[in-house]
Amino acid sequence: RKPGIPEHWYANFGYYAANDRQKLYQPGGGKLCRLHAATGEVTTIFEDPQGSVRDPQVSYDGKRIVFSYLKAGAENYHLYEIGVDGRGLRQITEGAYDDIEPTYLPDGGLMFCSSRSQRWVNCWLTQVATLYRCEPDGSGLRMISANVEHDNTPWVLPDGRVLYMRWEYVDRSQVHYHHLWTTNPDGTEQMPFYGNLHPGTAMLDAKGIVGTRQAVAIFSPGHGQHEHMGPVAIVDPGDGPDNPAKARMISPGDNYRDPVALSETTFLAARGAWLELLDASGQALPIYALPEAEMNGGYWVHEPRLLAPREREPVIQARVDLSKPTGRLLLANIYDGRNMAGVKPGEIRKLLVLESLPKPINYTGGMDPLSYGGTFTLERILGTVPVEPDGSAYMEVPALRSLFFVALDEADLSVKRMQSFLTVQPGETTSCVGCHEQRTRAVVPTRDLQALRRPASAITPIANVPEVIDYPRDVQPILDRHCVRCHDYEAHGADGPRAGGVILTGDRGPMYSHSYFELTWRKQFVDGRNDPVSNLPPRAIGTSASPLMKRLGDLSP
Repeated sequence: RKPGIPEHWYANFGYYAANDRQKLYQPGGGKLCRLHAATGEVTTIFEDPQGSVRDPQVSYDGKRIVFSYLKAGAENYHLYEIGVDGRGLRQITEGAYDDIEPTYLPDGGLMFCSSRSQRWVNCWLTQVATLYRCEPDGSGLRMISANVEHDNTPWVLPDGRVLYMRWEYVDRSQVHYHHLWTTNPDGTEQMPFYGNLHPGTAMLDAKGIVGTRQAVAIFSPGHGQHEHMGPVAIVDPGDGPDNPAKARMISPGDNYRDPVALSETTFLAARGAWLELLDASGQALPIYALPEAEMNGGYWVHEPRLLAPREREPVIQARVDLSKPTGRLLLANIYDGRNMAGVKPGEIRKLLVLESLPKPINYTGGMDPLSYGGTFTLERILGTVPVEPDGSAYMEVPALRSLFFVALDEADLSVKRMQSFLTVQPGETTSCVGCHEQRTRAVVPTRDLQALRRPASAITPIANVPEVIDYPRDVQPILDRHCVRCHDYEAHGADGPRAGGVILTGDRGPMYSHSYFELTWRKQFVDGRNDPVSNLPPRAIGTSASPLMKRLGDLSP
């Protein structure tokens, strides 16, 4: 098929928000082909001269192929399955959504990425695709990921978990955190596989290497390149997900795509109109090239797969209860974690529970009008849950939400702020040891957590605080009552606050209230500021770090 239009790695389906006729794909014809490696013979399994095909995967018995197909004249990709002999084409999904990047699951289902979540990229003008699953006939279709940004390229690891790319940026840079995560096939236990702490590249098309704990992936440079292009890398998470030294580039160039491991040391990848074999030392051998006429027509080869039976991975027992709207989360000891120096036992009294909200539409690549150089995302305040004196917390939280937490002290000031999100499935009970604890360290045995002596805490809403803070509605009236009598356009006495030029009125500039703009550019409150940093030290972000809060004096009860 032809490559998509030159765009970000994720913008390869759907359309731009401002013009639904401006598509992000090129139909122009596509083929699903079988290559005999020894003879070079190519056989067409399926072809649509005006449509497009992408993302094939071979079934465990080697007899069928699931793929994503944009039928000629249609506007959406859907999942289809066909026999390797070209017979028995059948449609699996339907609707006014795009379904891409399917993978067969050991339990018989399919996992894929879909725009059914009906959300748009927070920092761009295109649609989002997140993880879903369904049965082979398309029934039982349900959301797996609550991400407000893209998930990409799910693939089952040898141990039965699903490896995928998750893009997120909670109070941090939007262009540095598109790294590798895993989930069970039922959506439980979503956690980092490699990355998410240090800023880095876009890690795409990752697949496990059978016989090892490693994976092969494309490390697409910067914010991710067109068609997932980049160098081929081998990733070893054995030292935990946060060791940058455990990723090794093996390709001689940075324009490879869609790698797959044939053995522990041999890999197959696409490169433009060519297929190449690579070894772990970086040598490359071209084994196939498209005919010259197809090259001249702008076609590339994509997504090579080994067409043969393969061993089914272990089936991980499902732990969801779809009849329940909530799940449960246990935190063993909030003081047990990295970068918690100086936080005393008993200092943290509660957790503020926040939710990152998806954008139903987006017409800009910037933060405007939500913030001035800060967050791209609205955050909903759900409430608080208690933290026990031993640092434990046990709570019931809404399922399939993008949740994160802020540890609060006795005065409700921020002690530690989470810069990632978690999701629980309906009926799931999950747990963490501490606040960004070391993944490679043995867990300290705990006999009796105080939080488990009672039922799970329900989230307590905060009285007289709206779920979503609207600055003109909720903040400006406070400034009007207490600040504007000095900080307005008229109070310019030589010794008055106006002499410093600080205007805190609610008058609107081109986009923001004057007071909001003043407080922001004068750095009077501290948020992530779109910086490529994670796991900041205690009291380095939020209310405890805010110069404005410090100007208000002692806030302890």
